[in-house]
Amino acid sequence: MSLRTYHDPLHGAIRLERSQPAEGLAMELIDTAPFQRLRRIRQLGPAFLTFHGAESSRFTHSLGVLHLARLALHQLERQAPELAQDQGVLYAAALLHDVGHAPLSHSGEEMYGLRHETWSARLVREHPALREALERHAPGSADAVADLLEHGQHRQPALASLVSGQLDCDRLDYLLRDSHSTGTRYGQLDLERILGALTVAPDGSLALHPKGLMAVEHYLVVRSLMYRSLYNHRLNVVCNWLLTRTIQLARRLGPEGGVDADAVMAKWLWRTESLDLETYLANDDLRTGYHLMRWREAGPADLQELCGRLLDRRLLRARDVSHLDAGGRLELLALAQRLSEAAGLKPSLCCALQQRQNRGYDPYKGGLRLWDGESLAALEEHSPLVASLVKPVELAWLIHPPEVSEPLRERARALGSSRRGAA
Repeated sequence: MSLRTYHDPLHGAIRLERSQPAEGLAMELIDTAPFQRLRRIRQLGPAFLTFHGAESSRFTHSLGVLHLARLALHQLERQAPELAQDQGVLYAAALLHDVGHAPLSHSGEEMYGLRHETWSARLVREHPALREALERHAPGSADAVADLLEHGQHRQPALASLVSGQLDCDRLDYLLRDSHSTGTRYGQLDLERILGALTVAPDGSLALHPKGLMAVEHYLVVRSLMYRSLYNHRLNVVCNWLLTRTIQLARRLGPEGGVDADAVMAKWLWRTESLDLETYLANDDLRTGYHLMRWREAGPADLQELCGRLLDRRLLRARDVSHLDAGGRLELLALAQRLSEAAGLKPSLCCALQQRQNRGYDPYKGGLRLWDGESLAALEEHSPLVASLVKPVELAWLIHPPEVSEPLRERARALGSSRRGAA
């Protein structure tokens, strides 16, 4: 078929025409086995245990990123027609930016200790179906796409920013899509106004016309709210910790400790350094989920416990302890461990302290700039709102079993009061 339409729940009809070389390339890449695998990778990992609608796939998201990249390029090439010569590279990079994701997306990266950008680039360079399609389109395209995915580099910096930047098409799509699939209403964006504000600075980099300042401010606030309400939701923190702890335990126990695994999972668990392309692509949400079920039924007791918590949704609790200093957090963790042991539970399977930093905007990582045709300035210099998002926010959660919630709550309240009194 020369014309193909994907009816996307977010963007509507996404139409590709084979007679257009870059769109024909996109159609060929979509039909490859590595890209079709993304149908079996959940966009939000285990978030469906918290938000029951979070069932969309990396396949769907990647089509959305292609759609937005095409819209953005049409906007930019009015000002810089030379960008059109790299249309194929942009479309391919937009489609393939997540092709190297491990099972359960970002959760899989934590579980298995892998970086999806590295694997996406490797697949583009080495997988015959991907590399050959790109090289038929234009010699050198495979390496150009791989460099863009792994390092965010391209000879056209404006195009690079559409794939990897503070306002890239990936972020625009996942904020809208994740909000849609989870029912989290924070993720609404003025997409049309944002795309209409895209421009090219004198140095060839991506910039924004001041007319789009409020829409971009809104986007950055939305992103911050989505991280707080969805990506860093306390139950997501619990599920990610349980998954990571499960893989850690399976690796430590090994076959001699009663951990059974098929040939693919065995290499993912115990010979990760020697993963080849075929074995990498053979693992997805289905295979990982199958092994969780297998271990719950016939694995070592500790592994059964962790898998059972996930599969039966007997989740642990997570208390926000961000307001406490390091000493207070560690005191609560020690208390949770003692109380859990007294309740007949293994602290190593149910107690942990998870900490991370979140920054609403990072001017040092592809910071956005305003260009009105006369002057170029950093976004945060013209927006007090954006400047306020630069400061990192420290987040911390105490993971613990529900059986010990009450004494932990009382002690956390006492620690918080003493801290306020000292201040």
